[in-house]
This record gives sequence, structure tokens and C-alpha cells, in this order.
Amino acid sequence: MSLTTTPPWDDVQNYIDGDWRVPSDDGQDVVNPATGETVSYVGFSSENDVDEAVRAGQEAFEDWSTTPVEERIQPLFELKQLLEAHQDELAEVLVQEHGKTLAEANGELRRGIENVEVACGIPSMMQAGHLPNAAPEIDETAVRKPLGVFTAITAFNFPGMIPLWFLPYAVATGNAFVLKPSEQDPVVAQRIFELIDEAGFPDGVVQLVNGGVNTVNALLDHNGIQGASFVGSTPVAETIYERAAANGKRVQAQGGAKNHIIVTETADLDFAAKKTVSSACACGGERCLANDVVVVEEGVYDEFVDRVVEVASDQTVGYGLDDDIDIGALITPDHEARVRDMIATGIDEGADLLLDGRDVTVEGYEDGNFLGPTVFGDIDPEMTIAREEIFGPVLGLMSVDNIEEAIDVMNRSDFGNAASLFTGSGADARKVRHQADIGNLGVNAGTAAPMAFFHFGGRKDSFFGDLHAQGEDMIHFYTDKTVYIERWPSA
Repeated sequence: MSLTTTPPWDDVQNYIDGDWRVPSDDGQDVVNPATGETVSYVGFSSENDVDEAVRAGQEAFEDWSTTPVEERIQPLFELKQLLEAHQDELAEVLVQEHGKTLAEANGELRRGIENVEVACGIPSMMQAGHLPNAAPEIDETAVRKPLGVFTAITAFNFPGMIPLWFLPYAVATGNAFVLKPSEQDPVVAQRIFELIDEAGFPDGVVQLVNGGVNTVNALLDHNGIQGASFVGSTPVAETIYERAAANGKRVQAQGGAKNHIIVTETADLDFAAKKTVSSACACGGERCLANDVVVVEEGVYDEFVDRVVEVASDQTVGYGLDDDIDIGALITPDHEARVRDMIATGIDEGADLLLDGRDVTVEGYEDGNFLGPTVFGDIDPEMTIAREEIFGPVLGLMSVDNIEEAIDVMNRSDFGNAASLFTGSGADARKVRHQADIGNLGVNAGTAAPMAFFHFGGRKDSFFGDLHAQGEDMIHFYTDKTVYIERWPSA
């Protein structure tokens, strides 16, 4: 098959019980953030649409849950091959509805494909445990069993990758799955479901419903949904967690972040500066792994600031499909305005504006939502730009006396998603490893992004739940254990 990469595209549809269906309620346009052009339209799903999907999932679950695990993973092998064969086309679609660069889109999709690869190993990952002679003449075995229909409500910033944090594991473990992608960039999800349709899953096992808040609430309130996964902002993550839990569902809700980089006097400053700017500005800063607060030991602070400003000044802002672009467009005009307001707040609160990206222009794309890299110096931990998630290409630096103070600044944050340390000292690295209250830690790595076979961490206001996305945590989330106690008395 060939995926159309040139918009305007047909309206986005739901995929329910193996059929493409038009959502029942009015929705909204899908707009290219770089050009301002409408590329598609997405309708919103009603309660009835959601109910049809859940009921189809429940019916499919009856057979799928008892299908031999080796058979369940065969469509995933096929999906992996299809995703790789169409990765370039998917990446182009992603750029045009999200705004990130083509290189970033390809990297995102590659990360998603890695999760499909890991889920193909479910026959080994689902094994629980067996203990002969647990008691006199008794053997005990723990058996993992799927639970039913699960849903995931995913974010706009990685519309190709984040659904694949959940979908492959849910179906490989024997569950049915309903995806509700972001309404801001739903086209790539539909394109992935076109490949899912080709991969050979039975009808009803994997489904797609589009929509907004009402669609989400219908999923969370439906008695047929056993569990829900979410990725988005902290306020919404907390609401999702509370509503899903109140309805008796398993829930994992990934929230926002305010990530820190620590730079010590022993660090390779050139390397650290490049990775720091990349971490803060890649994907326009619209990612929960963006490290946008940099805590630098006093002895190298001035030198490091100069290097960061130099690297940031060399970043090229533009349309993600054009060559040699480092930073693409932000998702909507409203979001661009919010980031601009945060920059103004930083100035008002007394931070030193070292590089101002608000005046950037991209020739030929005057209607795009563009911001250049913005760098603040001498920020204070109590400033708004040091405490709240910005989700834009904005970076703030502060000076501290030593590694202990740096760790304290980081740990006082309400968030605990990710952090990176740049150092040449093993002793400093050990301190951070043992003392940091953070879910994903990188040492001499600008972005602490776990591989698919490890879980994606998060603590404090960055995560609500106890089982994370990716890796072994997903096996626990999507299954429950039955303990089988067996005795055969002697005749």
C-alpha cells in the first residue's frame, strides 16, 4: 500500500470492529503548524461510538485472550515490517500535522517500532513462576492472565511513538485495545491503523476512536474498560488518574515535567553545551524529556553560559520538511502565545535574557507558529520559568556552589521526570544516582530516554500510578496473576 503524504487528506475516521467509521459529533480542523493550512478534519466520537468500540473489544477479547501467544505476536511481526517499510511516509505526515523536523519524526517512529519489537518477546516476558514442593506434596504456579479491554489517551507531542508505548503490549498479552489519540494531530495515528488493518489482527482487537474531552470521559466511565493509560500535562494526568481510579480501573498517567541538567567543573563543556541545547530545543521543546533548567557549578558558569548561547544561536528555525532545520513549529498559535508569555514572565521576574527567540521569522511561512531558542541566565529556583513546564525552546541557567547544592535545587522541584548530569567525576555521578529523586537519569547524556526494554520512569507530579510505560511494567499492567496450587495425594 502507499500512504498519501500530500495534504489535504481525507477526514480522519474511527476504526471500530475492523471497519472505518465517521465519528458522530462535530470536531475540528487539523492544521499544519508551519504553514497555517488545514490538512484534514477530525470528528469527535460520541458515547455511542465509544460504546460500540468497547463492546466490539469485549467480544474480540473472548477469542483473542485464549489464542496461543505465539499466534498473538504474528500480527506484531507483520506490523513491525509494515511500519519500517512506510516509516518515511509516516514521518512526512507527522511533520505536516505536528511541526517537528523530519529527522525528529523519523527518530520518534523508530522509538515506536522498538516497542513493537520488544512486545514480540511476550512469550518469554509473560512467564510468571513455578515452585515445585512449595509445601508437602504441593506445587505452586503463578499464571499471568489478560483482563479485557484497555484504552490509551495519548499526547500531541509524539503522536507516532506514544501509542506504541501501549498498543503492542496490550494486544500481545491477550487484551483488546482502544486508542484515543490527540485531536490536534490525529492523522499519523490513522495512518498507523491503516497498517494495523493490513497486519492481520482479528476484528475488534485493536481500535481507534477520535475525539476530545467528552470522548475521554466516555472511555474512563465505561464499565467495559479495565484500565487506562495517559500521557499529557500534570493537571490533566491527575484528573485522568482520579476519574479512572474512581471507576475501578487500573491507571497509569504520565504528567508534565521540569527537568534539570547539572554541569560540574569536571565536565566536557563543549559536549555538555551541545547536548544541553539539543535537549531543551529539540522538537521545539515540546517533550517531557526536555531539560530546560541548567544548574552549573560556579567555577565554570560564565564559560558554560557563553558556550550555550553560541550553540543556541546557531540553531536554524524553519519548516520541518526543509533541509538543515533544527527547530520546527510549535503545535498551535495558542501554545506559541503561552510560551511567549512565559518568556515575558521570566523577564519581569528578573532573569537575564541572553538570547531572545521571539523575533524569529521564517521566510515563506509567515503564518507558522515559530519561536527561536531563548536563553536566560541567572535564574532563581523560585522563578516561574524555573518551576513550571514551558514546553517550548526556552532554557534557563543558574549558578551553584557545588554538586550538593545542585542536587538540592533539582530535588526541590515538584516534578521528577528526568535529569542529566555532565561530569568527569565518578564520585559526583554516584551522588546523583543515589540522591536524585528522579525517574529517568542520564550521565553525560543530554536526554534520559530509556530504551523500549526498560520502563519510562517518572515521579512526584510527573507520574500518577505505580506501573510505567514500556518494558516489564507493561506486562504487570496488562495482566493479573492467578496462583495455581496443586496437590495429587498418593493413591
